[in-house]
Amino acid sequence: MARMTRRKFLKASGAGALATKTRGMAGILAASAAPAYAQATTLHWLKWNDFVPAGDQILRQSMLAEGEKALGLKINLETIGLNDLQPRATAAIQVQAGPDIIMIFDNKAQLYADSCADVSAVCEAIGSSQGGYYDLAKANTHDGKKWIAVPYCIIGVMIAYRKSWFDEIGVSKFPETWEAYREVGKKLKAAGHPLGQTLGHTVGDAPAFAYPYLWSWGGREVEADGKTVKLNTKETIESVKFMTAFWKEAHDESGLAWDDSNNNRAFLSGTISATLNGASIYIESLRKPDQYRTDKGAPMKTDILHAPLPSGPAGQFGVHPFQCMMVMGYSKNQKQAMEFLKWFHSTEVYDKWFNVQKGFATGPTKQWENHKMWGEDPVMLPYRVAPRLGRVYGHAGPAGPKAAEVLSKYIIIDMYAKAVQGMSAEDAVKWAEAEVRKVYG
Repeated sequence: MARMTRRKFLKASGAGALATKTRGMAGILAASAAPAYAQATTLHWLKWNDFVPAGDQILRQSMLAEGEKALGLKINLETIGLNDLQPRATAAIQVQAGPDIIMIFDNKAQLYADSCADVSAVCEAIGSSQGGYYDLAKANTHDGKKWIAVPYCIIGVMIAYRKSWFDEIGVSKFPETWEAYREVGKKLKAAGHPLGQTLGHTVGDAPAFAYPYLWSWGGREVEADGKTVKLNTKETIESVKFMTAFWKEAHDESGLAWDDSNNNRAFLSGTISATLNGASIYIESLRKPDQYRTDKGAPMKTDILHAPLPSGPAGQFGVHPFQCMMVMGYSKNQKQAMEFLKWFHSTEVYDKWFNVQKGFATGPTKQWENHKMWGEDPVMLPYRVAPRLGRVYGHAGPAGPKAAEVLSKYIIIDMYAKAVQGMSAEDAVKWAEAEVRKVYG
């Protein structure tokens, strides 16, 4: 698989990279007991502020202490905002110092492949014992030769919607096509309950909406060869024209600048009737049933259902945000970091974290699809098989560094954002194709 040049990497992330190799994993993985490390060894782990707060709570309250005891080291967990992860990774690589383990989303580990330790031994051990990784997980974290990051979880995204408000306009089943959803959205907005969606520079919701929407019309940034740019087509232009009208007729137009938390707040406050999201909205309503209520006083948790994105002329698609952990090449604690990730992803340990996620985050290996938790709440069932269905950013090409660069630059999202703000569909698509060509060459 082709690598990014230094020039292209700097353009995408503003940092240089230094390759380092990891040695000795075979002995660690073969050992029956954790290796003994010096008491002074501290592992610095950087991840996002979990959208399910219970996920970080259980780490801090019990799981990390268990890991420290089991592995004989200290673990310093640092959590930051989702949109701050990539800048922190870039800065750490630039100065060759920082966290030992850094979380990154989707295919962006491909941007930093030469700055990550080879974690193949860890991934192969986990995958072989848990039914294998989903294709989505491997596509994002394998560069064609080795594993460059350890898959952490897959966050299924579905449209959360208010059942009662749909019922009020005579819709008992969620629309299956974009045309039908547009008509439903018109009626909902007229009733004071618009749809909510971001087209901003945010990591999760905007690309998870824009890319599948593009594919459903038959549009794509590149052909399957990963080289031939094919964005400026009739299908793409039609998708932009439709979106421009759909946005004005059915959406809360302030959503243009939302981040990944704005739509959660808007939904829970009763401002919007539907939004593409992970299950965090519903899970929050379960956590605080007295705080979140419908306009008629019922607990909002009883009025939320989930559905996949509608289909377009070319079919129905989805993207499900993916998280992985990079063991950094500059780290002096690579062995400890890998042993920790292997420990964390063991079935008995990961199960504790998985349970508190309540289905918001699903495991990257196939065994978690059969977990007993999925039988506890039928509202969550649509998320159970989400990892099977998601495509990777860059489709129809591979999830490589070029696709990651296009994603990082928000080119596809900005194509739609420019159009809803007044640029003609033809000009918006022409602009986007030119930007994509700069990446693919």
